[in-house]
Amino acid sequence: MLRSYLRCFGKSGADELLWDQDLKPHTAGDFSISVVQANSTLEDQGQVVSSPFATFIGVYDGHGGFDASRFISARLFPYFHRFCMEQKMVSADIIREAFVATEEEFLRLVQDSWPRTPKLASVGSCCLVGVIVGNVLYVANLGDSRAVLGRYLDLDEDEVAAERLTRDHNVAVEEVRKEVIELHADEPDVVVRARGVWRIKGIIQVSRSIGDVFLKKPEYCNDPLLQQFISPVSPLQQAVITAEPCIYTRKLTPHDLFLIFASDGFWEQLSDEDAVEMVFNNPREGIAKRLVKAALEAAAKKMEVSCNELKGIPKGMRRHLHDDMTVIVVYLDTHYLAPMVPSFESEKYISTNTPTDIFSLNRRGSDSRLCPEP
Repeated sequence: MLRSYLRCFGKSGADELLWDQDLKPHTAGDFSISVVQANSTLEDQGQVVSSPFATFIGVYDGHGGFDASRFISARLFPYFHRFCMEQKMVSADIIREAFVATEEEFLRLVQDSWPRTPKLASVGSCCLVGVIVGNVLYVANLGDSRAVLGRYLDLDEDEVAAERLTRDHNVAVEEVRKEVIELHADEPDVVVRARGVWRIKGIIQVSRSIGDVFLKKPEYCNDPLLQQFISPVSPLQQAVITAEPCIYTRKLTPHDLFLIFASDGFWEQLSDEDAVEMVFNNPREGIAKRLVKAALEAAAKKMEVSCNELKGIPKGMRRHLHDDMTVIVVYLDTHYLAPMVPSFESEKYISTNTPTDIFSLNRRGSDSRLCPEP
């Protein structure tokens, strides 16, 4: 089948499913973003927001459709910003509150749309967030997007190490799989092999997400109205996935050089170590795009096609070779990384968001959004 695609579509030239934003400043250095689309409609979303008190980084990897990732991109940071302004502080608890508020609003959207749009109950998204406040880093995660830190092993040596800051909430990981099974001992089929991999209820690999309401509310999963939109699933007795984020806090030091936030489509192709080495050994300009191109080269090699052939395969069909990928590289410039008293006097912030659809943007030069900018 792949060879037939190549005969019809494979060609050289620019990749019209690739987008990037080169270096821009944030409160602690520079950042760049790159995205490549594989699905018929881009399901990944990403953003970097600079405010007077923090840098906020978000990667939202949707599944089952684009609705949840676009919703998170439009709602999560405004909740975080509002709660910080109200409490005049940044904390892990505030980040958790923002996740809860976003999840609850999406649930209300599903409820309000039922039964007019039942498929919305089956849409969800992983959610990876980083917040930098002076020399303090918070990382919050649902799902299998990943944050990796590049840091010196020793300040006197020109050698860098990769440190993973998140845990993949994916039942392909044996530890996660055991956790889910132990939490649902009364449901023998809570994790089963389906289509070659471990899946919760035979449907989904991630154990934490925003959305996926049908796996959290039995009344939706068991409703015949939804069954026509999802794979057959045995009746649900209780929620089998959660929206409770894991939140990690650390103090940044002069050893810490940069952060890589990316969706699992990228990490399926490159290891933590390879990605960190590439950032460390190359100029800052165009670094996120360089990482995405390296991941595309790896995907092409696995499928035994050339990169030019891969670039010619259209959206939708491209998903047979790789997933949507979002990569954000955040440099940590040491002269910014000092203890600080955040300023909550101004509500202004600058937001850089990835396009909602790369193909449409590159073809028409415009970007229609599900939700308006905050």
